[in-house]
Amino acid sequence: MNKLHVRTGDTVMIVTGRDRGKTGKVLQVSPDEKKVIVEGLNIVTKHVKPRRQGEAGGLVKAEAPLYSCKVMPVCPKCGKPTRVGHALSSDGKKQRVCRHKGCDGTF
Repeated sequence: MNKLHVRTGDTVMIVTGRDRGKTGKVLQVSPDEKKVIVEGLNIVTKHVKPRRQGEAGGLVKAEAPLYSCKVMPVCPKCGKPTRVGHALSSDGKKQRVCRHKGCDGTF
């Protein structure tokens, strides 16, 4: 069982690579490969062949997966990229929390 520190729908900031410092929403998570796809970031150009008669081929721009270790979740309260901590809520459920001092934002 592989677990990642980000989930689908999280807002993340890219920490390393050519898109460093940009933020986006996680569209898809692949725990087996430890990769995520972020909306509008890590864009690559794919060469696509026409599959049916009359269909156009050409160049298509699409988001490529990147390793989850290259992204950090952004706290919705303080707006900073942060490591994820865990705490028990008042009803006893485990939830993800911001690790910054003085911020008690939850994901």
